[in-house]
Amino acid sequence: MNPTVNKTTLALLGLFVLAAGALFLSMNDLAPSQSSADAGAVVESQDDPVAALSRQLVTDSPYWSDPANVGMSYPPGTVSGLLTFRGNPSRTFYGTGPVPTTTPTQAWRYPKTGGLCGTSDDGSGATTWCGTGWTGQPAAFEREGKTWLVFGAYDYGVHFVDALTGSDIIPPFKTGDIIKGSVTIDPDGFPLVYTGSRDNYLRVLSFDGDKPKELWKLGADAVSPVMWNNDWDSSPLVIDDYLFEGGENSQFHIVKLNRSYDANGEVQVDPELVFHTPGWDAKVLDDWGGDQMSIENSPTIIKDTVYFANSGGLVQGWDISGLREGTDPHRVFRFWTGDDTDATIVADEAGFLYVGSEYEKGNARSKEVGQMMKLDPTKPDDPIVWSIKDQKNMPSGVWGTPALYQDTVVFDTNGGEILGVDKMTGAVRWRKQLPGPTWQSPVVVDNVLLIGDCSGTMHAYDMSDTAVDPPALWDVKIGGCIESTPAVWNGRIYFGTRDGGMHALSATTGGAVPAEPVPSESVSSESASSESVPMESVPTESVPASNN
Repeated sequence: MNPTVNKTTLALLGLFVLAAGALFLSMNDLAPSQSSADAGAVVESQDDPVAALSRQLVTDSPYWSDPANVGMSYPPGTVSGLLTFRGNPSRTFYGTGPVPTTTPTQAWRYPKTGGLCGTSDDGSGATTWCGTGWTGQPAAFEREGKTWLVFGAYDYGVHFVDALTGSDIIPPFKTGDIIKGSVTIDPDGFPLVYTGSRDNYLRVLSFDGDKPKELWKLGADAVSPVMWNNDWDSSPLVIDDYLFEGGENSQFHIVKLNRSYDANGEVQVDPELVFHTPGWDAKVLDDWGGDQMSIENSPTIIKDTVYFANSGGLVQGWDISGLREGTDPHRVFRFWTGDDTDATIVADEAGFLYVGSEYEKGNARSKEVGQMMKLDPTKPDDPIVWSIKDQKNMPSGVWGTPALYQDTVVFDTNGGEILGVDKMTGAVRWRKQLPGPTWQSPVVVDNVLLIGDCSGTMHAYDMSDTAVDPPALWDVKIGGCIESTPAVWNGRIYFGTRDGGMHALSATTGGAVPAEPVPSESVSSESASSESVPMESVPTESVPASNN
């Protein structure tokens, strides 16, 4: 678009030069933008399927996480799937449709009989935990002609399941305690899964053989100083061979994975812990008045900043722009919510942050700033754009991660309330009440809002018109409190409940019978793929166990 001409020709053909310049500008307008200002006009891919057809992942970016990829699948797109909690580094991708708009069928339950149960001690004594919990989102992805579903569960196992049939592809890998968080699948195509457990370890597992294999593990006590406990609830991010992860040891970790294949073609890693930092500072220890500083949410990266929060309510942003060149990250953002902040931070295209916080202490700070908020990290001294309070009871507030959908943010609360909030103004457009607590994170795919409740019912609402209270499309009662966030892949809906199982819902076709509840008495201790405990010990409609 820049023809080489001499000055004489330019003088004679000025009109043509002007036309060429106009054409050049129009081409720039059509090109994908990588600036935060332009990215603010981008529509999330799961919100507008027509717009999504014209969008492509930005893979050649100057940033660790390009704002243009908000709402899209995990870059670089090598693996087709929902690979981590909330799908991508900005935590804004929820899966692919078509989502059923009429009552779906329960395609399978895993295991067919028995429960994914184990005994664990959260500090208040050993109890039986069954199924999957907070956050518990399975990963769904395509590999070697199959759709794989990989998830951790309360039976101590990481499970590798055929998403079509609900049967094991390879045997589960057993850790030494329950798994509460969401696994991450390697986004660059290495057959690796990254997962933590309450047994003290963050692990890298391979799944390219006939059974999973542990390649490396990091103990919660491998760094110092530490606080609180040794669980790993956070879902790691992997970008350019670096892993980012927070732990309930209250430290934030960055690991250089050094992934490769050996002479036999088997995947291998040689990890190096290149950075770690306490998730607290002296001021939050004084303000909070305790040592509960665990990092239970998953890291979020937008542009060159990684964000996370802790159980003391400290929200932080760290500049990682020089990490590849050997420069240590440094803190560039600090905000105190006043109370436990376990929900994962969500970033939009313009770099705004959406934060949900709990209301357990009832201190002056949490009363002031509220429990649902939008923050502008470019204004560190006064970052609150808007906030909403949820302080009716103790505890109240937010455990689930908010969902971004067009011009709306969807929050859910401990009390079972679902709120649709105007992204720009913070005005509450609508509210719904479900049996609480609602800890799972709302999901919107194909204009359909999916949210489970603690009676064991999965609900679907039509969000095609964001200006109105979304009408109900269907609900399916499965049984067992739904703490885990659903995964949506190719229209199927996958989620675990506290009834002991992982469930798959799919569109009803032909004479298929819609899904019905799985009665708790039908769940026994027999399971071909797990060492389980009889489900009689776990109430079907129970309040979620502590997320500590």
